[in-house]
Amino acid sequence: MRAALVGVDFGHSDFAASMEELMLLSRSAGADPVSTITAKRSSPDSAYFVGSGKADEIGDAVVNDGLEIVIFNHALSPAQQRNLEKRLNVRVLDRTSLILDIFAQRAQSHEGKLQVELAQLQHLATRLIRGWTHLERQKGGIGLRGPGETQLETDRRLIGDRVKALRARLEKLHKQRETQRRSRGRNHTFSVSLVGYTNAGKSTLFNAVTKAGVYVADQLFATLDTTSRRVYLGQEVGNVVISDTVGFVRELPHQLVAAFRATLEETIHADLLLHVVDASSPVRMEQIEQVNLVLQEIGADHIPQILVWNKIDAAGLEPSVERDENGVLSRVFVSAHKGSGLDLLREAIVEMAKSAPRSAHLYQYDAAQDSQLIDEPQEQDDQAGQHDGAAPDQAKEIGPDDGISTHSKVGTR
Repeated sequence: MRAALVGVDFGHSDFAASMEELMLLSRSAGADPVSTITAKRSSPDSAYFVGSGKADEIGDAVVNDGLEIVIFNHALSPAQQRNLEKRLNVRVLDRTSLILDIFAQRAQSHEGKLQVELAQLQHLATRLIRGWTHLERQKGGIGLRGPGETQLETDRRLIGDRVKALRARLEKLHKQRETQRRSRGRNHTFSVSLVGYTNAGKSTLFNAVTKAGVYVADQLFATLDTTSRRVYLGQEVGNVVISDTVGFVRELPHQLVAAFRATLEETIHADLLLHVVDASSPVRMEQIEQVNLVLQEIGADHIPQILVWNKIDAAGLEPSVERDENGVLSRVFVSAHKGSGLDLLREAIVEMAKSAPRSAHLYQYDAAQDSQLIDEPQEQDDQAGQHDGAAPDQAKEIGPDDGISTHSKVGTR
């Protein structure tokens, strides 16, 4: 689908990076961006966002380049989107709709699909208000006359009913996950969550540390569903749970943050956050800031955090560890693709686990005592893995009886 990308520079320093990201997003959605149109304004135009003159320029590009869709790098109001579609005679998408579409394509688990549908319906509900004039007509015909309900009102009611149903199902999954977390707490399992900007290499790092087979691709939002694995990190710490979560992006739609709150709660309840950063990105500091903003929004900004600078092979850096003025671990430099620095990262996780507030009574036990602290089904699994000759540091996929959240399939979240 041939597309034009439109961006308005309001004087922000990261405008160029934002437009480059829009191109990656559009390609991730399956579009072929053939034109890029930019403008400078002090404030958005109320009717067309870009002004009538620039709208005519976009219209000329639509005709000359045979464009099928126009994608804006901003959130458009329902009126602005409707006015642009009438003027350009092609479909117009804003940044929010584009990200929602990518999430809809990538969601694989039952819970992920529910969360995306909820976000889409919440976004669509704002587009129903004066969105289509033909929907204002009352339904007529034999057997349909009576008190009267406009088609628009019917659509609003149906969307509202569906939103309630989705929230109820997600709440049920949320309660199931809460039960799993309580069981994890009884098992004294240290929890680690990977967070970071999308395409920073979280899933590649997750696979490298846990030996998991999570899907990896050089594209934005390659994976959406949370995946957890248990990893044995030595006798001092025992098993820890490492979770790979959805990536963040600048101006992440509020509907997605709200809909994926249950998924992101895996981050809220973690004991340690590994904030994965693309060390080769020229805008890495802005990306770190965007991730921290989302963490603050979901209430996870108080959790201890280690910055993991990934892709050091592309940035020309060497594996190392940095500490702050108090001697606390602050940054670890690794290359998940090359496997460089992973031993330093494992040592960092062990150090943070041992220094956790509850570590004094959790991690001072030997391997025999370790099995007594876990529920019976997990004990059987762990013993089977150790007696069958499995390597102690080999990651093990968590089963539903382990009391720990797994890949977000039906009944896990």
